[in-house]
Amino acid sequence: MDFTAQTEQFKSAPWCVNGHVHTVLCSLLFPSPSLNYQRVVIDTPDDDFLELDVSEKEKSAPVAVLLHGLEGHSKRYYVTQLGEQLSARGFTIVSINFRGCGSKMNRQRKFYHSGETEDLHTIFKWVKNEYPNSLVFSAGFSLGGSALLNYLKEHGTHHPLKATATISTPFELEKGSHNLEKGFNKLYSIRFLRTLAKKLEEKRVQFPDLPTFNGSTLYEFDDQVTAPIHGFESADDYYQQCASYYFIGNIKTNTLVVHSKEDPMCPFQWTPIDDIVKNPYTEPCFTEKGGHVGFWSLPSGWLNKTIAEYFRSFI
Repeated sequence: MDFTAQTEQFKSAPWCVNGHVHTVLCSLLFPSPSLNYQRVVIDTPDDDFLELDVSEKEKSAPVAVLLHGLEGHSKRYYVTQLGEQLSARGFTIVSINFRGCGSKMNRQRKFYHSGETEDLHTIFKWVKNEYPNSLVFSAGFSLGGSALLNYLKEHGTHHPLKATATISTPFELEKGSHNLEKGFNKLYSIRFLRTLAKKLEEKRVQFPDLPTFNGSTLYEFDDQVTAPIHGFESADDYYQQCASYYFIGNIKTNTLVVHSKEDPMCPFQWTPIDDIVKNPYTEPCFTEKGGHVGFWSLPSGWLNKTIAEYFRSFI
């Protein structure tokens, strides 16, 4: 399929006059379809658990594993709308909740981050055990896209994924973090920090020695909390190791890379365009408009139909 032509088919809703409007209105107004999900709890090797929402077709149906963004969850509109589109096309849907993002706090000290791969390995292993005759696909939104690319980097071709899609990925983590402190973006940062700090204090009841957060930016949270909890020396070390900007050219898995040129949270200027275009495994899908995980289109549903058609092209 010609995804260059598919990109050109995206027609932004005329009232979405900039990237912020796409980002905010879609988050506020888009409904979350209610699929026939079953909550499944799986164990992790470190005596923790992960909560999955599974909408199952027949056992041999293709499976799509969906990854939410920073402080999201499996019921966010962008996850459920894609799940609805893929389910209608015959896919079993497995929507994950990163640690601490489901119905209850996880047991161990660690949360999740942009380079988390161990939990993804656990989830994909569970999927293959549960659906041994199925083709497996995965789509990651924002932070979930970053984590997915890190997983692909770490596992090369030794994984069960037939193809993947990333949407509004923060390719350059350091610059993206600082960008969230500028202008209107500060409102996004405040929202993220409110829930992150709340979860940190909730977990402190069980682990009194957890790092203390006394900053006011996401960079400071990553420096004071995310990095030390997950084994990084600092926020800069975390960003450097996990930024897909530096390795996406080496990905060996078929991947659709969806990104808006007016993304306010992960600006297009930090997209590794040349590496994506030159890599035979990565398919660029860059739209003029769309915001961050927004893509309000007329007619509606362009993003989810595009991802579904990409996955279907491998079946």
